Amino acid sequence: MSKYYFNDIESKWQKYWAENQTFKATNNTEKPKYYVLDMFPYPSGAGLHVGHPLGYIASDVYARYKRHQGFNVLHPMGYDSFGLPAEQYAIQTGQHPSETTKVNIEGGVDNQGTKIEGYRKQLDKIGFSFDWSREVRTSDPGYYKWTQWIFIQLFESWYDKASDKARPISELVTIFSSEGNTTVQVASEADITPFTANEWNAFSEAEKEKTLLKYRLTYLAETEVNWCPELKTVLANDEIVNGVSERGGHPVVRKKMKQWSMRITAYAQRLLDGLDTIDWPQPLKDTQTNWIGRSKGSSVTFKVKDSDETIEVFTTRPDTIFGVSFMTLAPEHDLVAKLTTEAQKTAVSDYIEATAKRSERERMADVKTISGAFTGAYAEHPFTGEAIPIWIGDYVLAGYGTGAVMSVPCGDQRDYDFAKHFDIAIPNIFEGVDISEEAYADKDKTVIANSDFLNGLGYAEATQKAIEALEQKEAGTGKINYRLRDAVFSRQRYWGEPFPVYYKNGMPQMIALEHLPIQLPAIEKYLPTETGEPPLGRADVWAWDVTTNKVVANSLIDDVTVFPLELNTMPGWAGSSCYLFRYMDPQNDTALASEEVMKYWGNVDLYLGGSEHATGHLLYSRFWVKVLFDLGHLQVDEPFKKLINQGMILGESAFVNRIEGENTFVTASKIKDKKVQGIHTDVSFVDIHNNLDVEAFKNWREDFKDATFITEDDGSFKVTREVEKMSKSKYNVVNPDAICEQYGADTLRMYEMFLGPLEQAKPWSTAGITGVSNFLKKLWKLYHSGAEEGFSVSEDAASKDSLKTLHKTIKKVQEDIENFSFNTSVSTFMIAVNELSAQKCTSREILEPLVVLISPYAPHIAEELWSLLGHSESISEVAFPIFEAKHLVESAKEYPISFNGKMRFTLELPLDMSKDDIESAVMAHEKTQQYLEGRTPKKVIIVPGKIVNIVG
Repeated sequence: MSKYYFNDIESKWQKYWAENQTFKATNNTEKPKYYVLDMFPYPSGAGLHVGHPLGYIASDVYARYKRHQGFNVLHPMGYDSFGLPAEQYAIQTGQHPSETTKVNIEGGVDNQGTKIEGYRKQLDKIGFSFDWSREVRTSDPGYYKWTQWIFIQLFESWYDKASDKARPISELVTIFSSEGNTTVQVASEADITPFTANEWNAFSEAEKEKTLLKYRLTYLAETEVNWCPELKTVLANDEIVNGVSERGGHPVVRKKMKQWSMRITAYAQRLLDGLDTIDWPQPLKDTQTNWIGRSKGSSVTFKVKDSDETIEVFTTRPDTIFGVSFMTLAPEHDLVAKLTTEAQKTAVSDYIEATAKRSERERMADVKTISGAFTGAYAEHPFTGEAIPIWIGDYVLAGYGTGAVMSVPCGDQRDYDFAKHFDIAIPNIFEGVDISEEAYADKDKTVIANSDFLNGLGYAEATQKAIEALEQKEAGTGKINYRLRDAVFSRQRYWGEPFPVYYKNGMPQMIALEHLPIQLPAIEKYLPTETGEPPLGRADVWAWDVTTNKVVANSLIDDVTVFPLELNTMPGWAGSSCYLFRYMDPQNDTALASEEVMKYWGNVDLYLGGSEHATGHLLYSRFWVKVLFDLGHLQVDEPFKKLINQGMILGESAFVNRIEGENTFVTASKIKDKKVQGIHTDVSFVDIHNNLDVEAFKNWREDFKDATFITEDDGSFKVTREVEKMSKSKYNVVNPDAICEQYGADTLRMYEMFLGPLEQAKPWSTAGITGVSNFLKKLWKLYHSGAEEGFSVSEDAASKDSLKTLHKTIKKVQEDIENFSFNTSVSTFMIAVNELSAQKCTSREILEPLVVLISPYAPHIAEELWSLLGHSESISEVAFPIFEAKHLVESAKEYPISFNGKMRFTLELPLDMSKDDIESAVMAHEKTQQYLEGRTPKKVIIVPGKIVNIVG
């Protein structure tokens, strides 16, 4: 084979790798380990576009490189296959989500007649070195058995602040039985009533269980949630955009529901501290730091006038306590209904109804809208006893802090704007500061005034003194607070992990590990019931029999031996929080992974994925890992050592410009001053020169069939281009299958790496791919310089120049891979092949290590050339070439020989030659004599290693 038939070569080696399980990692080896992981994809029916594989290609380059370095590399792949999109598609088409998910992964035809290539086939075509023997799917009962098990571990645990770790709930029960709860330092935001050991022992079982729910790391509680009436489910904050659901754009309201929650707040400080131990991008660390939101200040308790109620607030500025002129409660605050006077009920009720239609994220982001309602009630200032009006305002959130703030308008701009808007007093407590136009928030320059015992003090001293005074009056205490809230863990959906929970006398009970998994039941429709229950409320067989330990028909429920099962399912992030450990030992049916295996693999050495998961998956995964570490199930307390966020590959959209008000389209060069509307067209109708296939476009949509086209003078029609996010809705999606078919997978791999720095966004341009394609042809030709372009490699010793080219390439490529600068590696390969071609290099001494160098980037052509070089084994674990600096050390210098400053010729001389010897050699040269024409020069200027200049 002399021609580079990339399709044949790539299918040959993909088949070889699959049949020989070339990339199967072993759990028993003396080799050092290296664990490379990608954020696994959600398998949609749309399949992959060329933007999706970017991170996978980068991780694959690195995984292959580490194999060449002698590591036992674990590089697995699976599917995050639960989720709302599959359920919505099931609702629309009547297909079971498991069926559509399976087709999306494996390929086939769904019952709508849609042909789907399948993620697995698409991934295989790109030549990834995944260990497919370890594949996981989060919707596989054998997998989510372990998600259910982890949920149980959290339920059976509490957070002991004294030891700063999670402990089994059984140990807490022992403490209660002997000491009561007054000595326990617990992480809980629930109201906990003190009790003695005798009181605990006298509690009924139901009372004990209800009490323990306040301590457990996962618990049931009334929680403010984002409820989407159209989707009939609770949405996380990151599933809402501008007040509507990300999926479908439906309105979202706030409402209270009994939900499962995870007590992630217990781990707030450890999650912050752990960021110092991991190699993650600083912007991502900053995002998590801000999300957790640690702040130091004090709690303050305000008594409500003419009531037994109190309002607790947290403030980072207790030094401003005398500047409080009103209080603001979140509209959802529990006290609002109790405090609101009869006269204010209508205004407050209307305001609460309006606020319920706005998401927390929208309320936080909107700093311009000023709105609120007066409750009619007043609180007492803890020092002056002054009456302070109590308002509600949507800029205060029930889920953050205590859901109440002491409003100091002179020191906070939002409070200031609120006070101005509603004509509330703005007392000035800052010495020498003008607050007539805006609030004053500079802590460092603060000098307190009009504040009794705090007058004349700066921020730090006033803060400390205020806290001491509050503690003396038992009206507050110094405190560290976190913005982080407990994570709502319930979803009113079908296509998610079922909870391993049944209810006895209304209290949740866990199902033992040996009876897991509790599998999703079959139901006819995936919508909530007519009475508002989640979709699992439609199941006829969804009850738990404690005698047979099986799921049985609902008709058997007697609340004696048969009990109802939980109707909610787990959220999308449940299955991805600990999936890295399941890859280590995916066939293990008795443990998440064996202790021996987990000890060997530890945690992920390199993780690639999107920064959009900073406050979702990445935070929750860190949380779960820390809990399981505390309980002794894991040997690491951070999941991912190093993380890289790959940038996005953007699409190059094509626009066909239509004259406004007409069905006439005008070519790009003739738009001029015409008013036109750019309409997205499918990029498949446009060639690399921006020419539109007009007939294809006209046949694309009915309203274009009779359109008129004003073309270029040569009859062609040019589109305009714009770089945007790659998306089906913009018709700018490029299918990697088509690229592999036309140019080859190795070309796709190298081109995606060549586009620019891994972390940056960059536009896709199919026109630019030809350069990489031509490079691979030139590489192939380097090994095929024999008769009739046949394969030809000599055993001759390499030339000095070729050795120099090889070793500078080894040095640069190794540095680039270690620094994840893959784009500059591709440039280096191009330079090397150009130089070796110019040198007419055919030496095995050069061409054999060169193919190993390029193997991580272009594995198919590398395997083929390695085979042609006479090797029977795969190139995948051949040792990476070793850089030898001696080949880059220059022993000679090509001096420019100048006459009166004008260079006439060059002369190669040893670098260690003395000045006198250089002069002698230059003066004796025949060309020197020729230019001097018998003259004696006035002087000879010599700079060793640089120049020789003959003057006169």
